Formats: sequence, C-alpha cells, structure tokens
Amino acid sequence: MKKTAIALIFMVALISCSKKGAEQKGPFLAKVGNTTVTQSDYEREFQTLPEYAQQLFAGEQGKEKFLNEIINKEMLYQEAVKKGLDKTPDFQKKLEEFRKLTLVTELFEKEIMAKAKISEQEAKDYYDKNKEEFAPTTQIKASHILVKTEAEAEKVRERLQKGEKFGDIAKAVSMDPGSAKNNGDLGYFSKGQMVPEFEKAAASLKIGDISVPVQTQYGYHIIKVTDRKKGSVIEFEKIKDMISQKLSGEKQKEAFDQYVAALRKNYKVEISKEALAKPSAGAEKQEIPPAVPGQQSQEQEKK
Repeated sequence: MKKTAIALIFMVALISCSKKGAEQKGPFLAKVGNTTVTQSDYEREFQTLPEYAQQLFAGEQGKEKFLNEIINKEMLYQEAVKKGLDKTPDFQKKLEEFRKLTLVTELFEKEIMAKAKISEQEAKDYYDKNKEEFAPTTQIKASHILVKTEAEAEKVRERLQKGEKFGDIAKAVSMDPGSAKNNGDLGYFSKGQMVPEFEKAAASLKIGDISVPVQTQYGYHIIKVTDRKKGSVIEFEKIKDMISQKLSGEKQKEAFDQYVAALRKNYKVEISKEALAKPSAGAEKQEIPPAVPGQQSQEQEKK
C-alpha cells in the first residue's frame, strides 16, 4: 500500500522530458535502454515533488527508491512509444492541448506577471492610506424593523426611501417589541451574537446604510447600521504579504484586460450567435424548482 502511494505521488508530479545520455550533465546514475539518468535528471525530477513527498525519499535508501521510480517511469514511457501510443489521434489532441496551455502560461508570465510585481514600498503606501481597512471590526451597532413577510419589508423600505424616520416606522410596525420601543435599536453586538443571516447582512453595510429585506427564522428584517467599534490596526509587517498579493492581483487583472483589449484590435474574432444559442449535443434541459422561502428552516424543524 505504501509503495503504491509513493508511486502515485511520483506519477502525478510534473513529467520531465527524457534526454539521451550524451546531452545530459552530471554523474551517471542509471541507464534504461539507450536513455541515461544523471544526477541532474534526478534533482530536476525531485524538485517537482511537493515538500511532504520529498521527505518520503530522504536519506540514502530514499534516494535509491526515488531513482527506481524514475527508472519505472522511463520504462513505461519507452513501452508506450514502442506500442505507438504517441501516434494515436487522442494522444496528439492531448499533446496539442498541453502545448497550447503551456504557451499561454508562458505568455501570461512574460506579459502579465512581469508587469504586476509589487514593491514593499507600494504595499506600505497602500497600508498607510488605508489603515482603517486593517482595523478589524469588534462590534456593530444596528437597528432593525422586523415584519412577517417580504412584501411588508418592501413597503417599509419604500416608506424609508420617501423620508419617514426609521424609529417611527419601527415603533409602528416592528414585531420585535424590545427594540421597537427604542426606535428599532439593538445596541452593539459581536460576532456570533446574532443569527448568521442577520450578522452577514449587517457586516456588509456601511454606517448609515439600510439593507434590503433579510430573511431569518424570525421573519424579514430591514437593518440599519448606526456605528462600528474598531480594534487596533494590524501591524504592517504582519500583513504586508497579504497586501502585496491583493495589489498584485489587481495589477494582473488590469494588465490582462489591457493586453487582451489590444489583441482584439489585431485579431479578427467572429462569434456565431445562432450556433451559440443552440443547446449543446446531449445536453438535457433540467427543470429547477422555484425556491421556497423558509423551506430550509422548515426541513430543519422536521429533523
């Protein structure tokens, strides 16, 4: 079982092209037919393994085991060529797809990745200008109006949009008597104190924002965030890598969009909307049942 696991780890690693012994550099380790396996071959293959897998082949015995895995792969490769499997249409198609993917990756790294590198100073500048973003929210203060149906919640929103005061509507229609008498005010709450749907909606709002109807097991809420308590700003050294990744991702997208837009000007692209509208071969239309509000809660109650 252990041998099988080791073999599988090796086989899923990136496959390096075999070369004749005369083209290789480094000490000779083994020979399979006319192909020589050298120290440089071994090291290249070894580096394709994830770190945890490399540990399986540590030490002198481990090195011999891994060399045998390289030999096994080379024998399998030579046998596949002998049987003509490299000439089949299916293999040629896979080879072309691999070639295409590899070339696209090379182009992306050269034209996009190279232009998306972020210096530590750029990350620091972003940090200094957006420190509030790196101060975690510890508590949210919110008010809400709780009604029975989504239609009632929409009417509440319409009244608010027309200028009626949140507190006045809460006192008049909210089903939560405790908060209704306080203009809908729930006070401050921390993560985990509210039902997940309510908490998620409140967390997405800015101070002063009013939510769309939010359904929970209690009914439909219209939520208004009135304040947030922030924790201490996280030190730059602890999050500089995260900032660099964020900025690099944004740069990559911008560079990619610009590059593709430029290519569109140089390549003639035609799309057949008529063919696109036709269903794919073998595709079956699936009827999707309409979502039933509260269905999940009802099923959970049955359980």
